[in-house]
Amino acid sequence: MISSKECRTTLGLDISTSITGATVIQDGKIIKTTFWDTRNKNKFETIYDKAKFVKTQLEDLAFDYKISSIYIEQSLHSFRSGFSSAQTLSTLSRFNGIISWICWDLFGIQPEMIAATSARKQAGVPIKRGDNAKEKVLDFVLDSFPQIEIQYTKQGNPKPGTLDMCDSIIIALAGDNIVRQAKTS
Repeated sequence: MISSKECRTTLGLDISTSITGATVIQDGKIIKTTFWDTRNKNKFETIYDKAKFVKTQLEDLAFDYKISSIYIEQSLHSFRSGFSSAQTLSTLSRFNGIISWICWDLFGIQPEMIAATSARKQAGVPIKRGDNAKEKVLDFVLDSFPQIEIQYTKQGNPKPGTLDMCDSIIIALAGDNIVRQAKTS
């Protein structure tokens, strides 16, 4: 039986055209965390094939959970030497927009964008200049949530999708924190 108090259920997404991480937090507790791999070029020939797949996964979440807020990691807006090209940033922004609209359409909730650095601060993940943010996030998840199973390759590296899932945990934690703070003020 559902209590008279409405549950606070936040969906956090780390959207990428290769692997999208997703986490659902209810009243401060992680109740689901996963990732959706869309790297197979034979199965996902276009950005729209990838979006259609992610949409089916989001429909499953909509069926299973009464989401009350959605937070999405904001896509990069500027170049960094040795990282993404203009075309990659443009494609990522398009995909982020498509998935954001799907969320709005499915859940009836306008997603909030949050920068990765802001999300890490909100979630309590300290990153110093020169730190590897992905490593720090993984360490934070391992230390804070031992119930979450992290799988590794034979070489001892996190399996593909793991870091995206961990990033979605940070986005969901930050979003949940923002919602909680807004309700108490």
